[in-house]
Amino acid sequence: MKKIDLTKFAKKINIRQLKVEDYDQLVELQELAFPGMPTWNPEQLKSQLDIFPEGQICIEYDGEIIASSNSLIVDFDLHEDYDSWQRISDNGYITNHNPEGDTLYGIEIMVHPDFRGMRLSRRLYDIRKQIARKYNLRSIVIGGRIPGYYKQKEKMTARDYVDKVISKELYDEVLTAQLSNGFVLKRIMPTYLKSDTESAGHATLLEWPNLDYVPKQVKRYVTSKKVRICVVQYQMRSLKSFKEFATQCEYFVDVASGYKSDFILFPEIFTLQLLSYLPNERPGIAVRTLADLTPKYLDLFNKLSIKHNINIIGGSHYTREDDDIYNIAYLFRRDGSIEKQYKIHITPNERKWWGVKPGDKIEVFDTDRGKINIQICYDIEFPELSRIADQKGAELIFVPFCTDERYGYLRVRYCAQARCIENGVYAAIAGNVGNLPFVENMDIQYAQSGIYTPSDFQFSRDAIAAECTPNIETVIIHDIDMELVKRHRFSGSTLNWKDRRSDLYEVVLKK
Repeated sequence: MKKIDLTKFAKKINIRQLKVEDYDQLVELQELAFPGMPTWNPEQLKSQLDIFPEGQICIEYDGEIIASSNSLIVDFDLHEDYDSWQRISDNGYITNHNPEGDTLYGIEIMVHPDFRGMRLSRRLYDIRKQIARKYNLRSIVIGGRIPGYYKQKEKMTARDYVDKVISKELYDEVLTAQLSNGFVLKRIMPTYLKSDTESAGHATLLEWPNLDYVPKQVKRYVTSKKVRICVVQYQMRSLKSFKEFATQCEYFVDVASGYKSDFILFPEIFTLQLLSYLPNERPGIAVRTLADLTPKYLDLFNKLSIKHNINIIGGSHYTREDDDIYNIAYLFRRDGSIEKQYKIHITPNERKWWGVKPGDKIEVFDTDRGKINIQICYDIEFPELSRIADQKGAELIFVPFCTDERYGYLRVRYCAQARCIENGVYAAIAGNVGNLPFVENMDIQYAQSGIYTPSDFQFSRDAIAAECTPNIETVIIHDIDMELVKRHRFSGSTLNWKDRRSDLYEVVLKK
């Protein structure tokens, strides 16, 4: 079997600024998202792009625009009493945009009906929050639709409807999403957009306060870059189908996404549980049968990363390339792109049972939350790999592992902690628990997954940021600060990275 072309499975999501050439697609999207309501005219879009291009963004999926957002900056004290969309946006032309203002005002967000439920609006709100922080704006304010109100308007007032949505007695596809994105209700505007019949002309005035806002520029900034990690301590179990495996994986991805994690890490070769429903064959044959499921595995995790807006390290999976078997960890970015890291050091066990071949390249991946490296289990026990990854800019090492007993687990855990101290990085490790009695060489598993740090005053006691209870199925979710490790390298109690005797020794990658 030839190497699998990952581009066949990658469905690229691209977030970018709108362009004048997007007008036809944008109008088509508006007609689908807001049927019966007026659409932008070409002059409005051109005016928005001329005045504040950074505030006009869209999301593309395979070249098609499936969501968009439009906004402007205002001095909200001058506009607070405005109770109509036409006045706050100057009829959509945003000529009242004020670069010296203190508030980002969102005038429209729309999502293609076929792509709702994929957290696209969250991505758009996150971009707006980035703009607010970049320009040191006090807040984001929006006039939000309440499209579910038309079903209830004969039974209750708009105020009662909004109260019930806030208390979760009712669901509104717009207001519920806005509240979940950190917006707070300020008041209800009864004549905001008369053409919005679903909302009966009403809108909610909502605000997201920018906690990083500094009223006076002479204030001192404290740099911080938080990244949220979910580590899955996964229980191996017998399965009846691939669908059952997919359901289990989506459960964990959904949990991590619900807590707004940036990354989720699964364990090494946890896909071997798929052998529990496949024909019972000799290990060398069975692993090739498992490798035939690689396309389904890639498709599953690619879809989950996009749907749940999270970067997934999909553990590792035995993959067949040119009739050889490799142990490969795949990174599924939330923008739909896919990368891979081959396991470089193969254990005696893997050679004996499955005939696994080693990879020969150390990858460092750029992500939306920083540069990361993936080392599969045994690889973390070789310090040279982490040194080279660090030289390439990695600040966070993910270690999917699979160990059958405590001694093996401790080798992985202690080496991961050592790599953190040596290189001034974070490490997250995730292992399997439980057993697969009818899958050869996977009888028992032992793990205590965790997130580790350098050992110094700035970090957690014992250099353990978070850790699972041993040998049960669970997750941990924890925030790490990427800026903290950068500062630690140059101001820590010891400076392991800086004080290396490169005049005596060095680590060099030959390929």
